[in-house]
Amino acid sequence: MLRRASTVWVWLAALIVVAATTVVVSPPATAAATFNVKDYGAKGDGSNNDSGAINKAVTAANAAGGGIVRFPSGTYRSSNTIHLKSNVTLQLDSGATLKGSGSDDYDAPESNPNDDYQDYGHSHFHNAMIYGDRLTNIGITGSGTIDGGGHLITGNPDSGQADKILSLTRCNGLTLNGVTFRRGGHFAILTNGCTGITSDHLHIDTASDRDGWNVISATNVTITNADIAANDDALVFKSDYALGAKMPNGHVTVTDSHLSAECCNALMFGSETCGDFSDYQFARITITGADKSGLGMVSMDGSVISDVHYRDITMTGVRSPIMQKIGTRKRCGNNPGVGRISDVTYDNVTGTGVSPSFSPTLWGESGANRISGVTFTNVHLTVPGGNGTMSTSVPSNDPKDYNPKSIGTRPAYGWYIHNADNVKFVNSSVEFASNDGRPAVIANAASGLTFDHFTAERGSSSPHDLGFQSVTGYCVTNSANSSGGSLRISSSGGSTQSCG
Repeated sequence: MLRRASTVWVWLAALIVVAATTVVVSPPATAAATFNVKDYGAKGDGSNNDSGAINKAVTAANAAGGGIVRFPSGTYRSSNTIHLKSNVTLQLDSGATLKGSGSDDYDAPESNPNDDYQDYGHSHFHNAMIYGDRLTNIGITGSGTIDGGGHLITGNPDSGQADKILSLTRCNGLTLNGVTFRRGGHFAILTNGCTGITSDHLHIDTASDRDGWNVISATNVTITNADIAANDDALVFKSDYALGAKMPNGHVTVTDSHLSAECCNALMFGSETCGDFSDYQFARITITGADKSGLGMVSMDGSVISDVHYRDITMTGVRSPIMQKIGTRKRCGNNPGVGRISDVTYDNVTGTGVSPSFSPTLWGESGANRISGVTFTNVHLTVPGGNGTMSTSVPSNDPKDYNPKSIGTRPAYGWYIHNADNVKFVNSSVEFASNDGRPAVIANAASGLTFDHFTAERGSSSPHDLGFQSVTGYCVTNSANSSGGSLRISSSGGSTQSCG
């Protein structure tokens, strides 16, 4: 009896051990269903209009609860707007091209009562190769190409013409991976009011057209390994009034990317700036051309821009390497005021400029609408130089224009700072390619400026190196010219020094 009881206890103990170590294996997730566009009548021969077949495949995938609409290798001519639907991903295989058409049969632009608050292209969304509104869980992936074919309009289109490849509004959950967008017209990609955007290894080539990607009124965005070559703006963050409201912007990360802009801005905030912007991280970005700003940031329509951080940025061939400006255009609904810029850092940034006039600039407005809390650490800029000695007075400014040229020739070849507080330069430098008669830095109507281990090249005829005009509390320490000599400092307008 004792032996039988002992056996029972051993058996129970073994059961307990087995139960404790048993791993419950969940069944594998069901793969998304695939809907081949050729099964719905697409030819992929480059001559037939495949829009109808593509839309049928999208509708079928959506009706099935979601799926992948697959484009095998081939050229799919699209003469009509493709209507993307929720839970649908367009997958373009290697060798697959979705190509625009010149037949002018795209959706007409919708009416918009808020037309006056932004340019025509920003105000209308239907007139696109691909369009969707209020969608969830959508994407365009693969290694194929979407090409406007030179048929998309860069200005204001007539009815039936498209001026963008991808146009999405109020979407939640967007994935853009691997594909190439070419010849996008006004915009290769225009997203407005979307959240939850992820993009990896996206390629955009609109160097012969206009904008690359306008990310408007977006939250929770992650962009990695982007390669964007544009004619107008390459990658730009905006907030307009096209959807009839000021919308939030923020929680954005952009890393490991290459940007270039033939005529305009490479990495930009604005000019449409209705809603506020906060929490942006930019790192490991290479910029190889911008005829306006390399790193531009403007608040023109009342927005507050804060908590923005740039790290490990390399720029070459940029007309204005770094520019911040607050303007008073106020092109936004509900009587906007004037905005502010604060809490911005630049770490490990190098830049080479191509204009002697558009010096790196921080330009705030007076009163409460100033620039504040900007720190430059290991920021080294080379500007062209080549100007002679000129007046050091405040240059002209058009407060309704956001372009670098809206401010007249800066009286400093390096940094010009106006209406800004608590600006700090640490282990940073500025030099010129050709001798320049202007000072390296001029600060006007500012406070709390610090130059710590700052190096500036000295022009042979410049009156001084650093000029402080009506600056409360400036500090220059451990700094020198590029030859090792002391920096020459000019202080006027009741400026005070404070290195406490």
